[in-house]
Amino acid sequence: MTEKIEAVQRMQSYIEENLTERITLADLSRASYFSPWYSARIFKELTGLSPADYIRRLKLSKSALRLRDEGCKITDVAYDMGFGSVDGYQRAFLREFGCNPEEYALNPTPLSLFTPFGVKFKEFWKEENNMDGIRNVFIQIVEKPARKVILKWGQKADNYWDYCEEVGCEVWGILTSIKSLSGEPVSMWLPQQYRKPGTSEYVMGAEVSEDFDGQIPEGFDIISLPKAKYLMFQGEPFAEEDFCDAINAVQTAMDRYDPSVLGLTWDDSNPRIQLEPVGTRGYIELKAVK
Repeated sequence: MTEKIEAVQRMQSYIEENLTERITLADLSRASYFSPWYSARIFKELTGLSPADYIRRLKLSKSALRLRDEGCKITDVAYDMGFGSVDGYQRAFLREFGCNPEEYALNPTPLSLFTPFGVKFKEFWKEENNMDGIRNVFIQIVEKPARKVILKWGQKADNYWDYCEEVGCEVWGILTSIKSLSGEPVSMWLPQQYRKPGTSEYVMGAEVSEDFDGQIPEGFDIISLPKAKYLMFQGEPFAEEDFCDAINAVQTAMDRYDPSVLGLTWDDSNPRIQLEPVGTRGYIELKAVK
């Protein structure tokens, strides 16, 4: 991984850890170990946004989730997120999402939330990884109810990176704004019977209740999935830079596991499910059984 990528990742981590504070270019310069001018230049080069735009969009997206889930006062959210005034916060929210925060708090609809992917992770994914040592993988049976999934189709993708190339990674931000059964978006490998002609096996979506009748974002679709039993494979917590090894460990365990020890067989008629790799909880995948 190059020095430039590491510097931008340090700036991204600093922003995430200090998001409710006033963050200056001098602060980011100290985090990156480069001059303010060079720090700003490489940040925009690798993230596509200036530091100020990146911070503003991230603050607004975090504030939207608080309005959706916590029933907070708009005044409290504005000041907690470091905005200088409520009016300034409301104007910024309207420019970003096309609605004012009061309207959104009363009637949360899908929004295109900003999702700040770490610049280092794609680089790690490209690297060849050799698994050394034994990692624990925990397995438990979970029941999924009959439900619907709001999703966006790709064309040919069968993995995360190809899907992002086809659809764009910003789809995750929209899905995050939808209050889902599992509390977070999911990725799925869909069996053929759930796919439309010319659509991808790999999709990102939000699981919602079977009787969901809310707004579906433009360009998205909705499908129904039946009640199903799954084996959930969860790896050990991992350092963020080791996320490829963490994924490989869980997927290797899944490939080797024989569900007949539990009196079960794999159920290929239901989708395989992937949760976002989060180091503090370990990587998680679910595979259907019957």
